Amino acid sequence: MENRRARGSHSFFKRRLAPASLRGYRGLMKATLLPFMAALSLSGSLQAADKIGEIQQVAPNVYFHQGNLSKGHCNQGWIVFKDFVLVIDGNFPSGVEEVLPKIKAVSKKPIKYVVDTHHHGDHAYGNQAWAEAGATPIASEGALAEMKKYETGYYGRHPLGRWEWAAKSRADVRNSKLLPPQITFKDKMVFDDGTMRAELLYLGNAHTHGDVFVWLPKQRILFSGDACVNGPYNYMGDGNSIDWLKTLDAAKALKPKIMCPGHGGIATASLIDDQKTYFTTLHRLVKPFTTKKGGQQILTAQTEQLRKQVIKNKQITRYVGDKFPDQLQKIFGDYTGQTLGRLDVQKKAAEEEGK
Repeated sequence: MENRRARGSHSFFKRRLAPASLRGYRGLMKATLLPFMAALSLSGSLQAADKIGEIQQVAPNVYFHQGNLSKGHCNQGWIVFKDFVLVIDGNFPSGVEEVLPKIKAVSKKPIKYVVDTHHHGDHAYGNQAWAEAGATPIASEGALAEMKKYETGYYGRHPLGRWEWAAKSRADVRNSKLLPPQITFKDKMVFDDGTMRAELLYLGNAHTHGDVFVWLPKQRILFSGDACVNGPYNYMGDGNSIDWLKTLDAAKALKPKIMCPGHGGIATASLIDDQKTYFTTLHRLVKPFTTKKGGQQILTAQTEQLRKQVIKNKQITRYVGDKFPDQLQKIFGDYTGQTLGRLDVQKKAAEEEGK
């Protein structure tokens, strides 16, 4: 492990996860564990069908688990090294309870690390539960800075931070505790034991100001967190839509063959092109409004017309969802420096994390 920077002490609390039958999960594994390339449909879309709650073996010792969005869960992955397991994304506490027995059914090795791809609740609020299972949370310095910015309750600046907002609607959050990452890195951190190599990379601002990609160069597999997703899941309130395009270019330059996104199904490298095409299309549509008098109001009035234009492009139709109006407003704000008007970013993000 290279370029390690410790941040704070490892303060682990002892709360047992809900018991689960590992025997039952081993049976589930036999029924649902799928070699990735067999599951990936190459008939047009280059995307695998959604397999929510199933374990997909992406490569030897590399696994992907598609989270259940109805529970607010993100996708997760795990990599089995010679002596330990590294988990990708902390999820919500309830997501940990679901995934932990599945990991143990795959490997008896200790779960030593969990990587938060960013600070949002569905990717980091399960840190405490992972710590109780023996894992140390890792994130970029940018992700920790974002957590310090938005978790005002934990850091003592205001009683209502995003954790507290999420706890209002999520029992799993109320019954757990916020645990920030205990190890951080600036741009790169490497795990390499001679059998497996995983590179934790900060490639620039995107979905947030601290997004981490997990890159497996030998297998050419890229876990992208929410910097690149597969469906209508692009929350843009905490990121920078202009920088995001550059970050996607940096991810594409790695030349991955398999993409494991933070939400939506597993896919080939074309997923990066699809995600960028969606964003560049929105930028192209929004930019003319930035030079018009009253442009923000005009943009708001024409949102549905713009939606109809975007969904005509079959390559990106799946990205258009209920976040579309806010995406247009965020892009407008990134170009003009104006506030997002009706969009209260802090409250909106807290509501997203509480789902």
